[in-house]
Amino acid sequence: MDTNKISPSKIGPVNLVAENEEPYPSLSDYHDYEPNLEFDDSELHQSPNAVVTTAEFIQIESNGMGSPVSDFTEDNFEEELAEAIDENFDSLMFLSSYPAVGEATGPEQYSEIAKYGIVDVKGDDSVGRKIIVVYACKLPPIKQIDHTLFLSYLKYTLENYVKQDYSLIYFHFGLNSKNKPSLGWLVQAYKAFDRNYKKNLKALYLVHPTSFLKFVSQIFRPLISAKFGKKLNYINSLKELNDFVPVDKLDIPSAIIEHDKKLGGTLQPLPVVNNLLGPVLPTQQFGVTLQFIRDHYNVLIPPVVSQCVEYLDQPDALETEGIFRRSANANKVRSLKEIANAGQSLTFEDPHEAAVLLKKFLRDLKEPLLTYELYDEIVQFQSWNKDEQLRQVSILVMEKLPEDNYKLLKYIISFLSRVMERSDLNKMNAQNLAVVFGPNLVWSELVSMSLAAIGPINMFTQFLLQHHNEIFMI
Repeated sequence: MDTNKISPSKIGPVNLVAENEEPYPSLSDYHDYEPNLEFDDSELHQSPNAVVTTAEFIQIESNGMGSPVSDFTEDNFEEELAEAIDENFDSLMFLSSYPAVGEATGPEQYSEIAKYGIVDVKGDDSVGRKIIVVYACKLPPIKQIDHTLFLSYLKYTLENYVKQDYSLIYFHFGLNSKNKPSLGWLVQAYKAFDRNYKKNLKALYLVHPTSFLKFVSQIFRPLISAKFGKKLNYINSLKELNDFVPVDKLDIPSAIIEHDKKLGGTLQPLPVVNNLLGPVLPTQQFGVTLQFIRDHYNVLIPPVVSQCVEYLDQPDALETEGIFRRSANANKVRSLKEIANAGQSLTFEDPHEAAVLLKKFLRDLKEPLLTYELYDEIVQFQSWNKDEQLRQVSILVMEKLPEDNYKLLKYIISFLSRVMERSDLNKMNAQNLAVVFGPNLVWSELVSMSLAAIGPINMFTQFLLQHHNEIFMI
């Protein structure tokens, strides 16, 4: 009998299918409790006597109680946490004077936080959503980190990605009494991440959840609405996670891998990056090289690219707000991919299908469009002298790219320039497009995508878009 399960009768029914979208499959067959973690102001009914000031909260801690969760272990947390909640949690829910999180100004102030690698961005998942990863095991001891600054760093890191659909993976292993943030900090974090951060989060994976994590999720229910239950998944093993997101992209620390093995995890060798099944067809377009496509189709621009661009170039599609930011129905994208690989013409039902398929084609190329060879130069973009950037980028694109790659890159950038021209309607300027396309144009053959690399890659792509006329002489 699983003692960690909570009776459904205590939780109430949860609708696991969102209207007009197909979220990642829910794991409700494995867990009968999925907490609801999306804020809804209308559900808060604040009592006039329910506000606790900062001074009162400090007094609570000075009375020997400390942070309500600071000293918990997996053995004693239920008894101690229940006692803390009974006495203080109702007022803590409406904590009004907790220090505010400052606005982010730049990466320099976060160097001491960034060095730990607690948060990372790992490119796109199978349906074009950015993957953001948080590793609890990389949290340093409480005395070694400013948690308010850490929260500000989290906001700064996510700002570039929350305007588009994204997935968040939280590896819970490694959180303990020495590095665990306080319950007050969790409330502060929840308040800091408003709807702008929550609405485009399409999937949250809690990997290796403990009874502690589920219990904390349970007590936070007074703060939150029902919408988030559709997005949250408890993941018990890396093998299970790999069904949703290829774990080879995630740079999983060895300690987490060993923990997974102790829990009985049996992650098999990962599939090859292009995910091809069976023999390569002569009509294959996904997961092969540009040379392969040119040899078999006798064209410079792959048919799947030209068909996506031609559809998206129509005014109604080109002016779609959030084009390239939204995900599409996963089954439909999979079906379109199979049609393209069979060499057949594509029919799209909405612009997001074509946008996701175009990104997926670039991401699935056997070698990135900007090639493995140029990766090291591109990630050094920020160190280039600004007066020399245009010349260096032009040399890189015009002289160092193979001709097939250059022709396709010019075609795509020319199309994206037309997207930018309608940014007043589609909200996709050069910066936004760079965030979306940068990691799909270049990546390393040797290391997985990381936050440290994505920054300069995005800046390089933004420069490419802003100066496309000079670089490509269009």
